[in-house]
Amino acid sequence: MNILLKSAKIIDPTNGDLHMKKRDIYIKNGTIEDIGSNLEVQGKTKVIEHKNLHVSVGWFDSGISFGEPGYEERETIANGLYTAAKSGFTDIVLNPNSNPVPDSSSDIIFLRNAAAQSATTLYPLASLTIKSEGESLAELYDMKTAGAVGFYDYKLPLKNSNLLKVALQYAHNFDGLVLSFPMDKQIAGKGIVNEGEVSTKLGLKGIPHLAEEINIVRDLFILEYTGGKMHIPTISSENSVKLIAEAKKKGLDVSCSVALHNLCFTDEALVEFDTHYKLMPPLRTNKDIKALIKGLKNGTIDFVTTDHRPMDIEQKRVEFDNAEDGTIGMETAFGMLNQIFDLETTISLLTKGRERFEIPSPSLRVGEKASLTLFDPNAEYTFSEDHIISTSKNSCFLGAKQKGKVYGVISNNQIIS
Repeated sequence: MNILLKSAKIIDPTNGDLHMKKRDIYIKNGTIEDIGSNLEVQGKTKVIEHKNLHVSVGWFDSGISFGEPGYEERETIANGLYTAAKSGFTDIVLNPNSNPVPDSSSDIIFLRNAAAQSATTLYPLASLTIKSEGESLAELYDMKTAGAVGFYDYKLPLKNSNLLKVALQYAHNFDGLVLSFPMDKQIAGKGIVNEGEVSTKLGLKGIPHLAEEINIVRDLFILEYTGGKMHIPTISSENSVKLIAEAKKKGLDVSCSVALHNLCFTDEALVEFDTHYKLMPPLRTNKDIKALIKGLKNGTIDFVTTDHRPMDIEQKRVEFDNAEDGTIGMETAFGMLNQIFDLETTISLLTKGRERFEIPSPSLRVGEKASLTLFDPNAEYTFSEDHIISTSKNSCFLGAKQKGKVYGVISNNQIIS
C-alpha cells in the first residue's frame, strides 16, 4: 500500500529538522520512503488530505482494559484496538483485567494472536500472581518469554510484602517489570471516594490519601532492598508525587503514571452522585491536580494513561455505593490533555513510555516503519455519546469540551481514519 500525506505539519520535538514544518510524507509498503515539499503521486497511491492536518509519531498508552476473554460484552479485543486506532494510539499495553486473567504463557500467546492483524499493536501485561489472588507468583519468566511486558494484579495491591520482595528479586534476574497498585486496603476500608470535605457533605465513605501513600512507602522500601524494576500505576495525591521524586533522587529504578481523569476532575464532580465519576483511585482535590501536573512537567511522573476501563451499563446505572469503578478514556485523551498542556507537551506525553516496557519507539524519519498519528489540534467540540467508539459508554468525560480532533493512524501498513 502506498500513501501520500499532503501538507502535514510535523510535531516531533526530537527531530529539529522537521519539527513544526509542513511536509508531504510518502509511505511505501508501510515504510516512510520520502519526506519533502510538493511530492508527486507515484503510481497507485492513496492521497490523504485533511483540514489543518498535523502528524506525530504514533501515540502510546500504558494502561488499557478491554473485556475479552470473559467480558466480551464490555469490549472485544478487535473493537478495543479499533477504538485505540481511531483515538490516535498505535501501541497500547493491555491490563490483565479479563476472566480468566492471563497468568500463563498460553494466555499471553492468545492475546497476542487475537491482536496480530490490527493497526494498533497490543502488548499484554501478565498477572503477577496466580489468578491475581495474591497468594503465589505466576509463571513470570515463561510469560515474559511469550511476550508479556510486565506483571500486575490489576488494581489489586499485594497484601503480602514478602511476596512482593520475592517477585522483585525473581524478576530482576530477567529484567522483568513489576507493577504494584498503590492502595492499602485496610486503611481504605469500605471507602469509595476521596476522604475530605466533599465525602463528608455527601455522606460517602472516604479513602484517605494515606491509603495510597503508605503503600508507596512500603513498595519503595522493598525496591530499595531488592533492586529490580517497579512501576506504580495511577498515583493520585500530592504526597505520592513527593515520595516518588525522593525515590528517584536515590537512584531507585521506579516509574509511575497518572490517570487522565485524575488530571481533569476533582471530587467536586461527585455532587450529583453520577457513577461515571466513581473511579479508582478516586478523584482528589485541586491541590492534588496541581501537584500531578507539576510532576508530569518536571518528569517525576513518567507518563499519562487513559486507564480506559469499559463497564456494562448495568454496572454503572445503580446506586453510587454499588456501582463499579472505571471510565473509558481513549477517545478523549487528546482533547483533554491539549487543554491542560501546550501542544508539544501534549504530544510528548502521548508518545513517551514505551521504553519502560521494552517496546520499540517509532521514528518519523525516512527509512523507518510508518507509525503515525494524524490530528487537528485546534478543532473544538463537546464530547457526547455519539463520539464514543467503545462498546461500553461509561465515560466521565461526557459533556466535556474538547480541544483537538484525531483523524486516525497509519500503522502496521494500515490506515485507520
